[in-house]
Amino acid sequence: MASHPLTLAAGLVALRLCAAAFMGPLYPEMSNGTFHHYFVPDGNYEENDDPEKCQMLFKMTDDRKCGLDEDQDSVIRDDFTIIKRHIEDAARVLEGVGKSISYDLDGEDSYGKYLRKETTQISEAFGNSEKSLLELEVKFKQSQENELKEEHRLSDDFLNMVVHTRDVLKETLDISLGLKDKHELLSLIIRSHGTRLSRLKNEYLKV
Repeated sequence: MASHPLTLAAGLVALRLCAAAFMGPLYPEMSNGTFHHYFVPDGNYEENDDPEKCQMLFKMTDDRKCGLDEDQDSVIRDDFTIIKRHIEDAARVLEGVGKSISYDLDGEDSYGKYLRKETTQISEAFGNSEKSLLELEVKFKQSQENELKEEHRLSDDFLNMVVHTRDVLKETLDISLGLKDKHELLSLIIRSHGTRLSRLKNEYLKV
C-alpha cells in the first residue's frame, strides 16, 4: 500500500516541469469526467446521511504557466502536500469502509461466515415455524376427534333417552290396560252384587 504513493511522488518529481496542480477547496458535488470519490466524515454511515456531504471532488486543472524560473523545491513540496492529502483522504475513506463492513458483518470475519450465520438463523426460524405448524395440525386433529367423540356420546345419550322413554311409555300403557281390566272386573263384581242384593230383597219381601 505504501509503495503506490511513493511511486506517484517520484513520477511527479521526475516528469513535471509544468504539471497539473490541485486548485481550490474540495467541492461537495458530482461532476462527470472528473476524479471524485465518496467518504463518511464520522466513519459511521447511516441511511439519513446526505449523499452530497459524503463525497469529495478533486478538481485537477492545468492552468499554471510553465516557467524555468519556478522554485523546484516549492513545486516538490506542493506535490508532496497534495499526495499527503490524497493519502489522508484515502485513509479516512478506507477507515469508513472498514467500519461500515464491520457493522454489516455483525462481528464476523468475512461475508461467507456472515451469510452462513444468517442462513443458519433463517433455517432455524423456518424449522421453528414448521414445528409450530405440525403442533397446530396435531391439536386440530385432536380437537376434531374430541368433537366426534362428543357427538357420538350425545347421540348415544339421546338414543338411550329415547329407548328409556319408550320403555316407560310401554310400561304405562301396560299399567293402564291392567287398570282397565280391573275396572271391568270391579264393574262385573258390583253388578253381580247388585243382582244378588235385588234377589235377596225380593225373597225377603215374599217371606
